[in-house]
Amino acid sequence: MSRTHPAKGDEGGREDISMKTLVRCLATTALVAGTFAAPAVAQDEGYVGIAMPTKSSARWISDGESMVRQFEEAGYETDLQYAEDDIPNQLAQIENMITKGVDVLVIAAIDGTTLSNALANADAMGIDVVAYDRLIRDSEHVDYYATFDNFQVGVQQATNLVDGLKQRFPDAETWNVELFGGSPDDNNAYFFYDGAMSVLDPLIEEGKINVVSGQRGMDTVGTLRWDGSVAQSRMDNLLSANYTGDMRVHGVLSPYDGLSIGIISSLKGVGYGSGDMEMPIVTGQDAEIPSIKAILRGDQYSTIFKDTRELAGVTVQMVDAVLGGDEPPINDTETYDNGVKVVPSYLLEPVPVTSENWEDVLLESGYYERSEIE
Repeated sequence: MSRTHPAKGDEGGREDISMKTLVRCLATTALVAGTFAAPAVAQDEGYVGIAMPTKSSARWISDGESMVRQFEEAGYETDLQYAEDDIPNQLAQIENMITKGVDVLVIAAIDGTTLSNALANADAMGIDVVAYDRLIRDSEHVDYYATFDNFQVGVQQATNLVDGLKQRFPDAETWNVELFGGSPDDNNAYFFYDGAMSVLDPLIEEGKINVVSGQRGMDTVGTLRWDGSVAQSRMDNLLSANYTGDMRVHGVLSPYDGLSIGIISSLKGVGYGSGDMEMPIVTGQDAEIPSIKAILRGDQYSTIFKDTRELAGVTVQMVDAVLGGDEPPINDTETYDNGVKVVPSYLLEPVPVTSENWEDVLLESGYYERSEIE
């Protein structure tokens, strides 16, 4: 049975919190006695372990920095670790955080299916677990989930794709489109894809969109580890096999900016964006600087902005409430079934970005400085 954290005034909840605190204290004492450890490193509010997947994506760097800043401002000690997309490395980092006696683990998993044993160990030590942005699957020991509305991300990507196709290729009877998915080991990738296809499937059925290659479904279009070079290679193959002679691709559904850059390189490599070969509509996600620049050049049409400062803020509120015995902020208790339980979640709203609104969304909010883009 998973742990619960009832709202203020719930006496049974207070007993659960007290028991968790006792477990945590006893575990820390045992660790100190067994390893002759130094005095506890936690500040007044607690000690938070933050496990991030990689520094290869600017958004994860921003996530980590935002969380450390906001947790430390709230009085917490933090331990931020990046695993560079190496699953055994992330497992070792999490186990080390457990050994050091963190009060809470905030985990953006590389592979959301590989952490069951580590989370069972965390549970035995009385450590709460918040899944961050990526749902951790197949474990009852995931207490909460902080993320964006990932189905809506996919809806927005597909809507941007269709809007761009209407603007750039208004006279086409049928738009030729290719589909890319995210990493199959990332639960979010399925929400992105399903959200997008909820918009595109009706257009495919009525013949307005033609997936020329016939490649559909996450088992076919997924891109392991969100690797841009893999996306570029696949786009190369799609073009050489399906777009010869006068056949042109009009749009590419890309779920992430890192993939978009690889896809754009492939398209430009065979002449798209020059002469009479109009640049296809390419979508994206995360509003990374190279993609914002690509949008301003006209190479990429859109991206989806997910303000990591807000996500970090919600995560801090969750942790603060959990350790204080209060009810954390939750606005979804139905969507995210991890295979063992439905994980209580807080979903933030994503924001589409194009050349028309990028200044309002990214500069006015203070997320980027103009000098970083222009």
